[in-house]
Amino acid sequence: MQTASTPALAPPFHWRDTTGAQRRTLLAAGLGWMLDAFDVMLYSIVLATLMREFGMAEATAGLLNTLTLVASAIGSLIFGLLADGLGRRRMLSWSILLYSLFTFACGLSTSITMLAVCRFLLGLGMGGEWNTGAALVAETWPAGWRGRALGIVQSSWAIGYALAAVVADLVLAHATWRWVFFIGVFPAFLVIWIQHDVPEPVVWQHHAEAGLASVQKQQLWRAAFPRLFALLSMNIFGMFAWWGLFTWIPAYLVLPAAKGGRDFGMLGFTAFLIVLNLCGMLPGYLLFGVFADKFGRKPTLVVYLACAALAVPAFALSRQPVLLLMAGIVTAFFGTGFFTGSGILGSELFPTAIRATALGISYNTARGLSAIAPLVIGTLGETHGLAPAFGISAVAFLFAAISALWIPETKGTEMN
Repeated sequence: MQTASTPALAPPFHWRDTTGAQRRTLLAAGLGWMLDAFDVMLYSIVLATLMREFGMAEATAGLLNTLTLVASAIGSLIFGLLADGLGRRRMLSWSILLYSLFTFACGLSTSITMLAVCRFLLGLGMGGEWNTGAALVAETWPAGWRGRALGIVQSSWAIGYALAAVVADLVLAHATWRWVFFIGVFPAFLVIWIQHDVPEPVVWQHHAEAGLASVQKQQLWRAAFPRLFALLSMNIFGMFAWWGLFTWIPAYLVLPAAKGGRDFGMLGFTAFLIVLNLCGMLPGYLLFGVFADKFGRKPTLVVYLACAALAVPAFALSRQPVLLLMAGIVTAFFGTGFFTGSGILGSELFPTAIRATALGISYNTARGLSAIAPLVIGTLGETHGLAPAFGISAVAFLFAAISALWIPETKGTEMN
């Protein structure tokens, strides 16, 4: 099992010093995560349209997103086990293929039930993509640069989210909401390149060739349980806060005030989401990796989560568009950027033989357990308005910061 040490300072990060294998794995995981975000967030982008199309109340709309999150927990466990046994690259490809095809199928939906089934099935692939991609990058990049590498991967979510807003806006101007989902099939073509050009990590190949007896794996799991529980707890609270808030922000910007929204209109809505992602989420992800490599994973994580807890009330209380945007950027920076820390810590806390499975449990099981968040916020939004309901997310971020205090520091961990 890998151990944390205090190695000599890593050389300054320069892209030209990386290997071809490192660049290709980073690109594969980053594109997979970006297009995962693109496909998944298409639902949130057209949520108000779907509510009108199918006559859905806020609680029903939140429940559909909850199904996707539950499915992601199941998918992460399935794909994690398969990735530990059959390889990171192969399972990354299959997960991308799964979420792409069923995003396309969402556009064929003729009822709420059919849409729910498609959302559940794409959630399986969504859950599998993250842990397989994170394991692939973590096992290929050195400890001194791993934070930056996983920060780049995680930041691609913001690009995918912003891209979804642009594409949905363009498509809805010329076609129906169904074509928004049809566009979501394009990530499937990424699989061809991944299978051809992306290598399996050497450290995984060595473990696969050596093999481990079941009793040895049981010992690894017993030793890993305290760390797994601490990381899982932090992720549950953090993801409850994130999904409860960011699932409803698009609808919050277009629903009338009587429904608890801010009613920016479509032009302001699209611009708001693009700025929120590119000026808030993107630098939040990237800078977490830089801070984590310099100051440590744990302190950076605690600071991010605590700041997110303070930023959410400022966002919910803002009434003027400019103030709402500024508060939204700060909230997105800290409230989304902490996910980079989850990926770094999850990759370094667990040994290679169980890494993808443990990553899946710590991240996507938390996503499944936090799946009630969109439903809770939607239900509270019906009776009290969305702005007051967002206060629940602030409390959840605070509990996530407290939970992070029990996670061990992993800076300097070498994979073996």
